Amino acid sequence: MFQNLFDDVKRMNKRQFLYQVLSFGMIVSSALMIWKGLMVATGSESPIVVVLSGSMEPAFHRGDLLFLTNYKEEPVRVGEIVVFKVEGRDIPIVHRVLKLHENVNGTVKFLTKGDNNSVDDRGLYAPGQLWLTKKDVVGRARGFLPYVGMVTIYMNEYPKFKYAVLACLGLYVLVHRE
Repeated sequence: MFQNLFDDVKRMNKRQFLYQVLSFGMIVSSALMIWKGLMVATGSESPIVVVLSGSMEPAFHRGDLLFLTNYKEEPVRVGEIVVFKVEGRDIPIVHRVLKLHENVNGTVKFLTKGDNNSVDDRGLYAPGQLWLTKKDVVGRARGFLPYVGMVTIYMNEYPKFKYAVLACLGLYVLVHRE
């Protein structure tokens, strides 16, 4: 399979090869523009996330693809599902708002918990942090596609699967180049 792929590349003249490289570059840049456009439209730094654990079952399952918004003027509500980042952790967490705490000065803090967890999230927060604020929120769940994100999970857990997917995509591009 790979030998055929390399043979096809060798048979290309410089102009065909450059055309393929530019086509690939256009696809990548288009995807980035769509992503940036979604960021602006939704107000979220990450308008789409994949649920990585079973902590939100039965509401969301591992591999569900969530669509997020994060409009600053919307207040946080109890029962709402938020995606938040905690200092010191790279991967955002998807959990439900359990309690709100409004300070005298008008700032709102809140506590979260996974639907399938027995305790609140204070053990997940940064050391000394007891509440989250709006600055910790990446977005709020507005919709989802069940299990569509499993491809992402498989590619992270099984690196060989990632290379197989990339090889198939490369083969597809070469076969359908004209």
